[in-house]
Amino acid sequence: MGERAPDFTEMGTLRCDTCGEEFIVFHDPALVDRAAAVRQAHWLEKVLAEEHERGRKHSDRIQLPD
Repeated sequence: MGERAPDFTEMGTLRCDTCGEEFIVFHDPALVDRAAAVRQAHWLEKVLAEEHERGRKHSDRIQLPD
């Protein structure tokens, strides 16, 4: 996962409970929103769990909802 989003603010890291893969939530610096980052992390947890249930691999990048 060593690739960083240039000029974006790191909002936190989420680790998949099943496989341990880490995902970093980034926001545009002009749109930083801690509450949105928390909602996005909860959404991402569900997506990662569903991917394991379906036997799918995680994408390198996942577009988060606003």
